Amino acid sequence: MSEERVILVNENDEPIGLMPKMEAHEKALLHRAFSVFIFNDKNELMLQQRALDKYHSPGLWTNTCCSHQREGESNIQAGIRRLQEEMGFVVDLQESISFIYKAPFDNGLTEHEFDHIMIGKFNGTPNINPNEVADWKWMGLEAVKDDMVQHPELYTEWFKIIFDKFYQHINILDNESNG
Repeated sequence: MSEERVILVNENDEPIGLMPKMEAHEKALLHRAFSVFIFNDKNELMLQQRALDKYHSPGLWTNTCCSHQREGESNIQAGIRRLQEEMGFVVDLQESISFIYKAPFDNGLTEHEFDHIMIGKFNGTPNINPNEVADWKWMGLEAVKDDMVQHPELYTEWFKIIFDKFYQHINILDNESNG
């Protein structure tokens, strides 16, 4: 099986080419990505702990799932595909905000992504893929925020960035659903 390719983009999220995923991360080139945030009816966020044998950030906690769109795939299609592959369930997703971030890792790789955030609702138990996910849990937003401050080493670099940028937006959604 050939290595997955990512969609290289400019700062306007316009595609400018394709590149093998590892090469894009080695060269820190801007590419399209997505992050899925799944909430339950208590407005708790589903977190996943990355599998212990992942090539970067193994065993760290992060948002429900994230990955890269494939050529010709919409953000929503990509999010639904990866949610099914990693967490074993499918829900409707809604696009939210998007932004560019850069997160270097100790192993020389860098995430430089034009990240599209998607949100969904789910109240069941995921059927996690053990090749991708070691564990999962529900956490309230304030608990996530507090735990990140107290134990930043337990979370992926990109989740810390995304959560910080997205926190106000998440709280707006949380307040709307409670109001």
